[in-house]
Amino acid sequence: MATSLERTATLESIDPEVAWAPWKPSEAEPWNERRAAHLFRRAGFGANDKEIKRAVAMSHEALIDSLLVSSADSSEFEAESKTLADAILAAREPQRLSSWWLHRMLHSPEPLLEKMTMFWHGHFATGAEKVLDVELMFNQNQLLREHALGDFRILVHRIAKDPAMLIYLDSATNRKAHANENFARELMELFCLGEGNYSEEDVQQLARCFTGWEIRRKQFRFNSYQHDDGLKTLLGKEGIESGEQAIDQVLSQRTLPEFVVSKMVRYFVCDEPSPSRKFLQPLTDQLSKDSLNVSEVTRKILSSRLLLSDWSFGRKVRSPVEMAVGFLKTLDASTNLSQLGQRLKDVGHDLFYPPNVKGWDGGRAWINSSTLVGRANLIFNLLHDENTRFGGKDLITFSGSRGEDASQFFHWFEKSYFVKQLTIPQVTGLTSQLSQQTDKLKARAVLALAAALPQFHLG
Repeated sequence: MATSLERTATLESIDPEVAWAPWKPSEAEPWNERRAAHLFRRAGFGANDKEIKRAVAMSHEALIDSLLVSSADSSEFEAESKTLADAILAAREPQRLSSWWLHRMLHSPEPLLEKMTMFWHGHFATGAEKVLDVELMFNQNQLLREHALGDFRILVHRIAKDPAMLIYLDSATNRKAHANENFARELMELFCLGEGNYSEEDVQQLARCFTGWEIRRKQFRFNSYQHDDGLKTLLGKEGIESGEQAIDQVLSQRTLPEFVVSKMVRYFVCDEPSPSRKFLQPLTDQLSKDSLNVSEVTRKILSSRLLLSDWSFGRKVRSPVEMAVGFLKTLDASTNLSQLGQRLKDVGHDLFYPPNVKGWDGGRAWINSSTLVGRANLIFNLLHDENTRFGGKDLITFSGSRGEDASQFFHWFEKSYFVKQLTIPQVTGLTSQLSQQTDKLKARAVLALAAALPQFHLG
C-alpha cells in the first residue's frame, strides 16, 4: 500500500496507518491560508479573512484544539440565540427554526459544534412535517448539540426517549398488545449497526422492549401497564427485559464503532468511495478505546494526513447549507435568514425537514442539472437581496477593499472560497463576460458567474 498521499492515489491504495497519522506541515504542504480555509470548511462552514489569518498565526494543532473545546466567550452569542429562539417558539412556527439555526452556523464561536449537530441531525433524522410541535423539534436540536462531541452511548439513550423522535417513528404509543417495530428497526439499521447486522427476529424482540414508552405533556413517560415485561432474546443475548437494557445490547455490538466512524469519514473527508473495514480500523479502535465518546476520533480525523493533505481537497460536494453559509462567511456577509431558509428548501436542504428517516443522501445526490441551476440562483438571489450586506457594507465598497478592480476581487474570492483552481479557459471566459458589465455591476457579476462554475460546489 502507498506510504505517501499523492493527489491521484485511490483510497484503496493508501495505507490506513499513513492516512490517519497526524499531518505535519512541510515545504510541499505548508500550514497556510489555503489549508486553514480548508480546515474551517471541513470542521465548520468556512471563515472570513480575519479568522483565517488568526488560524495561520497559530499551529494547526492549536486550531483543532480550539475547535474541540467549548468557547469561554460564548455568553453574548448564546443570549442572542436564545432571544431568537424564544420568539420562534412563541410564534409556534417550525418553518422559522431554520433561520435560528442558520444564525448559529454563521455566528457561533463554536463552528465544529454546529457542524457536528448537523451531522447528528442527518443521522437521527426527524421531520417537523410529522412532529408539528416546534418546541419538541427545538429541544431535540439542543439535545443533539449537547452531546454532539461527547458520548454516543448517552446520546442514543437520550434520543430513544426524545419526544420528537418517538412521534416521528411512531413509538409514542407503543403497546404490549401490538408492539410498533419502526423505531426498533431504525435504531439498529440507521442509528447504530447498519444493514445486515440484525435479523427480523431481533426487530420484533427489540420492539417488545420499547412497549410502554410514551409521551405525556411533551415529556417521555414509561407506562408499566403497557410494557411487555417478558424476557427477550436480542442479538444473541437472553434475559433482556427493558428498553434501556436493549439499547445497551445494541451499543455493545462490535459492528457499531465501524458503522459510526464510516459515516463520520464520509461527512468530514470524502463522499466516495466507501472505505473498507481495514482502512477504518485505526478510527474504529479509537472509538472503542474511548467507550464510544466521539471527541478524540473527531480530533484524529481532523488532524489526519488524509484530511489535511492535498489529497482531500475537492473530494466533497458542498451541501446547499454548506455552500450558502460558507459563501456568506467568506464574504463576512449577513442576510435575511428566513428567506435563506426558504431558498435552501427550494434546493432540497430544508433544515428540520429531512426527506425521510434516512436523512439526506449527500455527496453527488446534491448535484444534477436542476439543482445546479437552483444553487446558482440561490447565490444570485442572495446577491440581489437588499438585506444582504458584506462586512456591514454594500458589495461595491466591500469588493473595493479586496482589490482595485473586478479581476483582483475575483482572484481574492477564488483563493478564499474555491477548493480547486479554475482552468485557464474558465478564467478567460469569466474575464470576457466581466468586460461586458458596467463597473457598478462587476463585483456582483463576479460572484454570480463564479456560482455557475463546477468548482464552486466542491468542498
